[in-house]
Amino acid sequence: MARLKEIVSDARHPAALARFWAQAIDGYAVRPYDAAEIARLAARGLTPETDPSVAVDGPGPTLFMQLGAREHAGPGTMHLDLGCASRATAAARLGALGARVRDVHATHTVMLDPEGNRFCLQGPP
Repeated sequence: MARLKEIVSDARHPAALARFWAQAIDGYAVRPYDAAEIARLAARGLTPETDPSVAVDGPGPTLFMQLGAREHAGPGTMHLDLGCASRATAAARLGALGARVRDVHATHTVMLDPEGNRFCLQGPP
């Protein structure tokens, strides 16, 4: 039997997308960079802002935003569903962070994160 450990998403700007998801999901934060990690990045000519793989840690699986191609919109594309007490309130809060509403349904609201990745809000209208 296996257990879910990480969810990985390709991103054009991993650090910015990681900051969005850290603010979008309760209890999550971008993994802090210690001196050794900053030195490792610097040796490669990188900084935390240009890191090609940024971790977002929380009470569930770690989210990784990694630099990668974004040409997948067909079957098999996964997305996150977020539970909330009020979809309108959550949509407004996430909109202020850079997300946008794609469409609203009776049971869920489909949103797009700042890079256009789909996710859903589930909860009362």
